[in-house]
Amino acid sequence: MTEVNGSPRTTVRLRPLSLVPEGEDEILLGDPETGQFVTIPKIGGMVIETLLRGATISEAAAEAEKYAGQPVDVPSFVETLRELGFLDEGQQGTPLRSAPVQSRRWLNGVRQETARPFFGRVAWSCYAACGVLALAMFVFRPGLFPDPATDAFVVDDIGLGALVLIPLATASTAIHELGHWFAARALGLGARFGMDRRMGFLLVFETDLTQLWTVPKRRRYGPLLAGLALDTVLLALPLMARLLIDTDAWQAPGLLDAVLATWIYVKLTAMLWQCMVFLRTDLYAVLVNALGCRNLWRVSTLMLRRATGRLSAAGAAELADAHPADLRAAHWFRWVRLLGAALTLAWAGLFLAPFAWEVLHWAADQLGAGPSAGQFWWALLCTGVCLTPFVFPAVLSVRERTQRLTTKT
Repeated sequence: MTEVNGSPRTTVRLRPLSLVPEGEDEILLGDPETGQFVTIPKIGGMVIETLLRGATISEAAAEAEKYAGQPVDVPSFVETLRELGFLDEGQQGTPLRSAPVQSRRWLNGVRQETARPFFGRVAWSCYAACGVLALAMFVFRPGLFPDPATDAFVVDDIGLGALVLIPLATASTAIHELGHWFAARALGLGARFGMDRRMGFLLVFETDLTQLWTVPKRRRYGPLLAGLALDTVLLALPLMARLLIDTDAWQAPGLLDAVLATWIYVKLTAMLWQCMVFLRTDLYAVLVNALGCRNLWRVSTLMLRRATGRLSAAGAAELADAHPADLRAAHWFRWVRLLGAALTLAWAGLFLAPFAWEVLHWAADQLGAGPSAGQFWWALLCTGVCLTPFVFPAVLSVRERTQRLTTKT
């Protein structure tokens, strides 16, 4: 490829880019391989389509002028594409990091034809039916609603029960995230897995679905909701089994009933977490897609800072340039975020605090025996493992701040 600023008869080699209409006057332009997407005017999309056909810069400029009714600075536009990394200059497409811990490549694997039937109309009807069924059982059989102080532990040994809870919770999360990936494969897209923090301390697993921006808006909902859809099935089935046990229709072993109760506790806790749109969960992604937002979280953060008198000059300039859809939604979403802090505490108090109290109370009794007793070390091991999901995010936070300070110096 010759230089952009050279002869207007030069052609431009572009990376395999996607062009998706967003509204009436905008195009969502992106590189699926790197996961970088930007919104450009419709005339920009027309120029890119012309260049992809092999037209020269001057030919693209002539077509753009004819379309817009005025001259278009195509060389400058191409230079912007170069700065964004959208020109094919022999570089390898490396996905942008979107979480502190994340896989480096897009995961494909499953054939699109294999995954597609699990996200058709019949499948979604089944997922919806499972959700309604689970809700009905909680309403008409409140005894099935999990009690964290007891149902969180599969066995009477609190320490062992807490340890067993970890692989169950990990399996639950893995299945949820795999649901997102499987639905993405139904569209022929890839995904990446990673770990991030919420509320500054809680470690969460997440699936990077950036490649969803390569498909129209209405087709993005399936992968965004696939994790919760799978959760409804894995909640409804154990609830039905426990209902049969509770009504003496099934004489199941006590251990199996305990495992089912713990699984229901884990699954319901995670599903309610996903409903918290103010924590950038699955339903937050659905909300952003429905409203046509670009960076609602960032814009609402800037608006909160402005409301509290902490907005810097750079932040004010960033807010002034924000997308109109973000500005409209952020006016009310910022207050949802403030209310969300209270809701998060309520969620933690209802589902996490009783579990933590039982573990800490048990640990205090065991540690009182002193280091010479085996139960002391057993309690120390169990509490240490249980605290890891809270300590690890703090370590990540310290590491990130250290890196930022090092970069500044």
